[in-house]
Amino acid sequence: MVHEDRDDHELAGLLAARARDLLVDLRDTWTRDRRNAWGLEETADRAAHEYLAGELARLRPADTVLSEEGRDPQQARLAASRVWIVDPLDGSSDYPYADSEEWAVHVALVEGGVPTAGAVAVPTAPGLFGTATSPIPPARPPGRPVVITGRSWGGAGQRIADHLGGRVVRCGSAGVKAMAVVRGVADVYVHPSGLYEWDACAPAAVAAAAGLFVSDLDGRPLVFNKPRPVVAGFIVCRPERAADVLTALHG
Repeated sequence: MVHEDRDDHELAGLLAARARDLLVDLRDTWTRDRRNAWGLEETADRAAHEYLAGELARLRPADTVLSEEGRDPQQARLAASRVWIVDPLDGSSDYPYADSEEWAVHVALVEGGVPTAGAVAVPTAPGLFGTATSPIPPARPPGRPVVITGRSWGGAGQRIADHLGGRVVRCGSAGVKAMAVVRGVADVYVHPSGLYEWDACAPAAVAAAAGLFVSDLDGRPLVFNKPRPVVAGFIVCRPERAADVLTALHG
């Protein structure tokens, strides 16, 4: 059980990590006890949501929660000064596969439209990225620039890669892709269309804390807890790449 004396940064990290561990254990048990993964994705989404929502209700009862798997308390959250935006299982379609590493848990706190604390937990080492520690800018990846994007969005990624003289890598989970830039194994992450806030919020918080450039597709700062919880595209990149990325996208 998480103790009440954690600050928001620590709390985001602990909750994300424990939800991730719950999901790993659930998948391992399910795989051992059943012949196939039928129903696992839905069960996992629900279990992680119930854990995160329950702990936030217990530890931050005055705050509001927007979760991908919960009901949107729109009126309450728009009036609230503190809103937790969570994705209990980002990359849920990849999660049921026993060897999949392309999924994550997102937990972020938003105040005044800005994420002020956040964490992304992934199933592989180092496992947890958050705003609890002092930002350490990632080292520049060796070799040709790497642009990471989704499996369905190769066109925008390829334009950026061509402009930078780099290459494209595709994978699932917004959290995994954004953390690739935070880890220093990619230069740019781009999602060139609308994205729900729970997909982008915690990754944006962690990336910004690491000193990276974070914006929508037009280079504008991201704003969260809007009436319609969607962001207009998502860019995470090394600051020195930002101008070239925007030029590649818009000319």
